[in-house]
Amino acid sequence: MLSSVFPHEAHWIYLVATLVTIVPFGRRAVALALAGTPFSIETLMCAAALGAVGIGAAEEAAVVVLLFAVGELLENVAAGQARAGIRALSSLIPRIARREGVAGQIEEVTPTLLRLDDIVQVRPGDRVACDGEIVEGNSALDESPITGESVPVARGPGEPVMAGSINADGVLRVRVTRAAADNTVARIVRLVEEASASRAPTQRFVERFARWWTPAAMGAALLVVLVPPLVFDANWWTWTYRGLALLLIACPCALVISVPAAIASGLSAGARRGLLVKGGAALEAIGAARTVAFDKTGTLTEGKPRVTDVVPLRDGTDEKRVLAYAASVEEGSAHPLALAISAAAAECGVAVPPAIDARAIPGRAVQAMVGGRRIAVGSPRYAGEAGPGLDPATLARAEMLEAEGKTVVVVMVNEEPFGLVAMRDEPRADAAAGIGALRSLGVHAIMLTGDNERTGRAIAGKLGLEVRAGLLPEDKLREIAALKAKGPVIMVGDGINDAPALAAASVGVALGGGTDVALETADAALMGERVSGVAELVALSRATLANIQQNVGVAVGLKAVFLVTTLAGLTGLWPAILADTGATVLVTLNALRLLRWTPTTHRNKTEPAATAADAPLAA
Repeated sequence: MLSSVFPHEAHWIYLVATLVTIVPFGRRAVALALAGTPFSIETLMCAAALGAVGIGAAEEAAVVVLLFAVGELLENVAAGQARAGIRALSSLIPRIARREGVAGQIEEVTPTLLRLDDIVQVRPGDRVACDGEIVEGNSALDESPITGESVPVARGPGEPVMAGSINADGVLRVRVTRAAADNTVARIVRLVEEASASRAPTQRFVERFARWWTPAAMGAALLVVLVPPLVFDANWWTWTYRGLALLLIACPCALVISVPAAIASGLSAGARRGLLVKGGAALEAIGAARTVAFDKTGTLTEGKPRVTDVVPLRDGTDEKRVLAYAASVEEGSAHPLALAISAAAAECGVAVPPAIDARAIPGRAVQAMVGGRRIAVGSPRYAGEAGPGLDPATLARAEMLEAEGKTVVVVMVNEEPFGLVAMRDEPRADAAAGIGALRSLGVHAIMLTGDNERTGRAIAGKLGLEVRAGLLPEDKLREIAALKAKGPVIMVGDGINDAPALAAASVGVALGGGTDVALETADAALMGERVSGVAELVALSRATLANIQQNVGVAVGLKAVFLVTTLAGLTGLWPAILADTGATVLVTLNALRLLRWTPTTHRNKTEPAATAADAPLAA
């Protein structure tokens, strides 16, 4: 040690080193005090260091300041890894985009120069430089950097592509649909950064506790300094030294950072695997949920039904006329069943007459005026509410189609049944495995659908979950309220038709593959359209909560140990600050383990598909 070689000069060297290095921390303490936070961590450290100088322990005062500075440096480096992890997503965008010029020539530009409706050429092996729509070419795209889905997805003309995905096969010509600042990767980065800035309930509690704890600790340290010498005639130097050490032990550095470090790492780990969560509050609530309610169409099923049967109900009427009326009313609708009817009409070469005065009756039907007739497309239940309903033979035919796992809609002309259209929507390949993964986590799954009881039970039975069928939108809200009365509930929907139920649940999760609605309306979104992603969200949340508990245990446990040893005179100033610095480093390193989190849920891509059906426009 310097003091053993130059005993007289050492004191002054340590004194000068302490006073010089403490200046930036002192300025920060003063600034925080003027801003309304007089009892900051910097205040505690400065008081302890200056107090040590005052009692002649300049060497230990210098070590205190040094260790505090090293601790802050390590804390900033470690915590910065979580932010760097999500910002690394930005590197998914290639530096060069191959834009087609007016004359068809290829020019290489930076993606920031791309404008809406520009045409970009994407060669095999290239990363896609923009969000866009394929105008020419077919290929398989690796979207795993964005969605977490490892299997390449086939894409062709008219289908969307996401920035950052990798073109595996053919050459694509892509029309730009989003500017660089608003593409999928940019929105994910912004969303996670905003989520990291929001405070989880546990974090808010810890911060409130720290605001109360710091002044209380200063008061306790003052009592340690004054009571033994005044009451028990103890040595002033000894108890002043121990009081200063107590100040350092009381620094809540590790405790304050224990929660936000874990939350930031959890959010980043999820985002890099296609699991987006909007803040710590939602991340905590997901892990606490014991029930998950699923929408069916577009969530448990592919959301791409196909017309299988067209049954005319009037003499002299053929299938094409039934399809023409149905397609006319459904024209322009984005509902999966409406798209299936429109696609069937196009495949059959049906001329679709224009419709006017179109309107939807939520959860029941769609109506419009076509050629002077009031045309409605709705469920068999609606046919009975709006008109005479189906005769026994027709009702039996509809029930037979439903028993085959098909959705049946009734086409009505002036409130009279005109024809039946049956469609079938297949479950997602991983639906059964996803439900099984939730069950293994102790989470109960239930399906809420507007489908009839018969077909609802058919698909629910194959997927292994409970079902509430025949529900109108307001019925779904009542079911969510009833489930919430028993505990936190996650609602999983497509982010479009289920907005009320998503908002009513404890946590709304949108299964939307990165659509605007999926990213903006729910508390969480699954970029990959995988039912198994819900179980992964629950596992991520529980891993984050466990990490928080470990961090708090380390922060509080180390302080408790050194509190006892300090008051007993076994440890002094520099071991006290080393304990605080060590706890801070341990907490941040433990939180960073979450960046390596990977889903352990089983993704079954060969699960046999079950037939499914849904009531029109209800799910």
